[in-house]
Amino acid sequence: MQAAVVDHTEVYRLPWSLTDNAISWLEPTALCNLYCDGCYRMNEKDSHKSLDVVKQELDTFQKLRNSDCISIAGGDPLLHPQILDIVADVKRRGLKPIVNTNGKALTMELLKDLKKAGVYGFTFHVDSKQGRDGKWAGKTEIELNALRQEYADMLAKVGGISCSFNSTVYEDTMQYMPDMLNWAHRNIDIVHTMVFIAYREVIPDMPFDWYAGGQKVDWDKIWYHTDRKRDINISALHMLQKARETHPEFMPCGYLNGTEIPDSFKWMLNVRVGTKEKIFGFMGPKFIELVMTGYHWFTGKYLSYASPKETRIGRTALMFLWMLDKGARKAAGRFFTNPLNWFKRLHFQTVMFIQPVDFTKHGGQSMCDSCPDITVWNGQLVWSCRLEELKKYNTFLKSVPKD
Repeated sequence: MQAAVVDHTEVYRLPWSLTDNAISWLEPTALCNLYCDGCYRMNEKDSHKSLDVVKQELDTFQKLRNSDCISIAGGDPLLHPQILDIVADVKRRGLKPIVNTNGKALTMELLKDLKKAGVYGFTFHVDSKQGRDGKWAGKTEIELNALRQEYADMLAKVGGISCSFNSTVYEDTMQYMPDMLNWAHRNIDIVHTMVFIAYREVIPDMPFDWYAGGQKVDWDKIWYHTDRKRDINISALHMLQKARETHPEFMPCGYLNGTEIPDSFKWMLNVRVGTKEKIFGFMGPKFIELVMTGYHWFTGKYLSYASPKETRIGRTALMFLWMLDKGARKAAGRFFTNPLNWFKRLHFQTVMFIQPVDFTKHGGQSMCDSCPDITVWNGQLVWSCRLEELKKYNTFLKSVPKD
C-alpha cells in the first residue's frame, strides 16, 4: 500500500494540549442502535447517565480542560431520553454542543428541537460496516452517499447547523475514498467536514502479550479484538495518498503527532477551498496558524467546528490572506484571474484523516498527542477510545513484546 510522503516540519503542529484543547468528548450513554465493525465501545443497555452525572462530567471538563466544543457521543446520544437537556446545558456553559450520531434516530422534529436547545453541529458516522438494516443494508460507501445526502439536506433545510461526516476506513473500503471526497465536494456548500478514521483492532498475530498491571490478559478477552487477520496499519499518509487520486495537490496544513512517534500524523487536517464545481486549492500551514492563534486571541479557546456562515467566507479570506499563506496565494490566483468567478460564493471544507493507536516494536503504544477526544472517567481525563480497558481492568492495558 503506497503512502504519501510529507515532512512534518513543514506542517503546522496544532497548538492543542491536554488542558487547552479545541474539543472534549462527553458520553452520556453507551447504548447504540447499530453495531459498527471495530467499534471500541461496548453496547450497553440501561447505560444512560443521569443528567446530574452528565453535569458533573461537564464540570470536570471546565475545571481541567479549556475547550471550544463538547462532542456529545456514546453509544448514540440521540437515544438518551434527556438529550435536549444535555445539549441545552452545554450551550448554557458557553460551549458548542456537537452531536456525534449514526443518524438512525434523527427525525426532522427532533432536529428542530435540538436546534432550539442550542445544538451547534452534527457529526454523522456513516459507513458500510455498521450493520444497517432496511434499504441501507449491504450498501457500499458510494451507495451510502445517498444516506449522507439525506442527513446533509435535513440540516441544510433547518439551517445554521454545522454538518460533518466520519467513516472508518478499512482495507477493502479505502478504494471508495475518492468517490466520497467527490460527493463532499459537490456538497461543499452544506457539508463542512469529512473525517476518515483508520481501522484498528487487536488481531491474532500481533507480537505482544497484554497486561493489566501485573495481570496477563488474553488478547481475545480485549473488547476490541478480531479473530481475523486484518490490516491494522492504515495510516493518515495512506489515506492522503488515496485522496490525491481525486486532487493531486491534496496537502495537510495542520496535524497532531503521536505520543511515541513524534513525526507521525495522528490527526491530519486538510482545508480545501472551492465552489460546487471546482476546488481552487488547499490552505497552507500559515492559514491554520492564523486561524488558531487569532481565534485563541479573541476567545481564549482553539477553534473546533466552524459555523456554516464562517465556512462560506472563502472569497473574503483569500482577499486578505493571499500574501501570508502559500496555499491561499495559489487558490486566490486561480480564483480571481477569471472575472466570471468574482461573484461566486467560495466555501471552505475541512478533510481530516485520523490514525488511531500505533505500536512500536518495543510495545510502545503511540496515541494521539493532545488528543481532542478525551473524556471523563472517575473524575479524570482519559482516552475515550480505550475506555473499555478502564471499565474492565481499572487501568490501561500494556503491550509487551513476546519472548
